[in-house]
Amino acid sequence: MSAPGMRERILLVDDEADIVELLEYNLRQSGYTVVTARDGNTALAEIRRQRPDLILLDLNLPDVAGTEVCRRLRRDAGTSSIPIMMITARGEEIDRVVGFELGADDYIVKPFSPRELVLRIGAVLRRAVTPTAATPTERILIGLLEIDVPQHRVVVENEDIPLTALEFKLLYDLASRPGRVQTRDALLERVWGYAPGIETRTVDTHVKRLREKLGAARDYIETVRGVGYRLRAD
Repeated sequence: MSAPGMRERILLVDDEADIVELLEYNLRQSGYTVVTARDGNTALAEIRRQRPDLILLDLNLPDVAGTEVCRRLRRDAGTSSIPIMMITARGEEIDRVVGFELGADDYIVKPFSPRELVLRIGAVLRRAVTPTAATPTERILIGLLEIDVPQHRVVVENEDIPLTALEFKLLYDLASRPGRVQTRDALLERVWGYAPGIETRTVDTHVKRLREKLGAARDYIETVRGVGYRLRAD
């Protein structure tokens, strides 16, 4: 992450010249430093040369698919924590699920408004630098589920559950309010940092992935139809 007082550096990876021009202009107007790449290999080389604070990554690239670029970054300890926002013309749920499975922090579908993109970039960057509020010894135990906040560790039946930073924050938010229903809007605001009114199914997709990872504790997260989600208190 850039030092205080410095502008965050965003790597924009897209092969469509008009999209690059539009987004680069709006991001620079919003105070970001922008570097561009038109294909996956160039993007990977640029990331090795100078680590960006956030990557805007199109899925449909001419050489290496955006999903493969994301996979490589998440497997490398040196780049695994860089926030990644996927941008694509595809809007099917399966594409969102694949993106989040690979560790993307957010997903936005073309066409989108530059203003919404800038707002969501700001939210992702804030999440990247804002630690989860916790005391040094805080640990949450609910049934088979153990959340060790200082160690950023989740255990189910003595097995470590690997979660992304965002998945951990979502689980912690629910576990901090056991038995209480949390609306999607409330979760979007607290966990994602989104302003009210931004429409997204991001919460549902992340809850689905989180349940799959929790295994024997997957049913601890309950859906309250038409409202949101809660973590069982018992």
